[in-house]
Amino acid sequence: MSENNQQINLKLFAQGVSLPYELLETNPIPDGAKEGHFIEIRCGGFGSEISAHPSIPHQFYALTDRGPNTTYNVNNDNGKIFLDPSYTPKIGLFELLDDGTIHKLKEILLKNPAGSAITGLPNREFGASKETAYDRDGNVLANGTDEYGLDAEGLVALKDGTFWVSDEYGPHIVHFDAEGIEIDRINAYVEDDRRVSGYLLPAEYANRRQNRGMEGLTITPDQTTLLGVMQSCMSHPDAAANKSTLTRIVSINLKTKVFAQYLYRQEDGVEPHSNTAFVALSHNSFLVAERDDTFYKDNPDAFKRVYKIDLSQATDLESVLDSDVFKQDPALGLTLHGQTLEQYVMANGWDALVDLGIRAVDKHLVVDLVERLDYPHDKVEGLWVIDESHLAVINDDDYGFSENNGVLEQKYLDQGQTIIDANTLYIIDDLDLSPISDQPSVWVNSR
Repeated sequence: MSENNQQINLKLFAQGVSLPYELLETNPIPDGAKEGHFIEIRCGGFGSEISAHPSIPHQFYALTDRGPNTTYNVNNDNGKIFLDPSYTPKIGLFELLDDGTIHKLKEILLKNPAGSAITGLPNREFGASKETAYDRDGNVLANGTDEYGLDAEGLVALKDGTFWVSDEYGPHIVHFDAEGIEIDRINAYVEDDRRVSGYLLPAEYANRRQNRGMEGLTITPDQTTLLGVMQSCMSHPDAAANKSTLTRIVSINLKTKVFAQYLYRQEDGVEPHSNTAFVALSHNSFLVAERDDTFYKDNPDAFKRVYKIDLSQATDLESVLDSDVFKQDPALGLTLHGQTLEQYVMANGWDALVDLGIRAVDKHLVVDLVERLDYPHDKVEGLWVIDESHLAVINDDDYGFSENNGVLEQKYLDQGQTIIDANTLYIIDDLDLSPISDQPSVWVNSR
């Protein structure tokens, strides 16, 4: 095994290298997309996010979500089928090898404070997504909730060996020790006594949309400030406001417990986009992955892009003072003329917000993955800054299957239905990954 990335030919990973996986042992499930075939459930699943190993350049951590699941809304109860209800979300440690392959070194199962393995089932109370959990036969699970359950999406590996993980349910931001045992958490629920250190997200984050919570999580190079990005516009104060391009970034100083909030404006699309990965370049500069839901095989103009953003010129929503226009509402956060920011932009547009002095983060295109790679996947969910010019991206393969009008299907990447989706790492070179502001970059600080 090579000792560092300088001894590995990163071009071997330019066209994509799959992570290792095993098949879930289950009763055969017919493939609704290909008559006479049965679905492979690939576990795997390490595609929710990746995070650089803090001290070993050629190693990275990768995160799973809540396990093999799919939509089952036949009863109009936001149903989800969990093929393996006992599935435990986990962190994997992987290594790039000099033969152009990826080796899994170990898995870390996520556990509650008592040391018991958690599941990916929905929360009962704090962060309840109001989803009903079913088994593969369409029966409601008798034990279909887990107050410690996570739909894990964001991952940060710290220099002290611990991890922060963000999720879609609460959203929760959970601190795990090196063995995967929960030691603290941050969310917007005042009465949740699992928040050992007392960190509390602004109340409006409880209005996240189902399955569109805190997709991206990162930490500044000095390891003092966590930042999370929401996947989509929140239902704030209700679902009527969730169709805009307004999304939020939250900043949490782990030393002072001071919070800041910023706005990120997504590009216009046929359907609202998703922010699905987030990584720091400096204290103010970050990369964000923004995507639509389409495959290249179906749409050559699919939207999968990575942007560089800067917070230094953006408005910190928490710092806006009360006036005739603005009010810091305890439940709604910053409001304008009595409306939430989501409502105001839906009704008046972004220019009206700018006219009032509220500015979103600046964003600059770093790479169009479809243009550069003919990127075949519907999702891009992990970013790893290897050095000043090399960026690794990884997709969520949904364990190799999907759902179409209630029918389970293998998830194929080609029209001929010969290539099954898999967690695949691509390394892209010749990029400008220097920070916009004058703070030092994360790859320098991690050496």
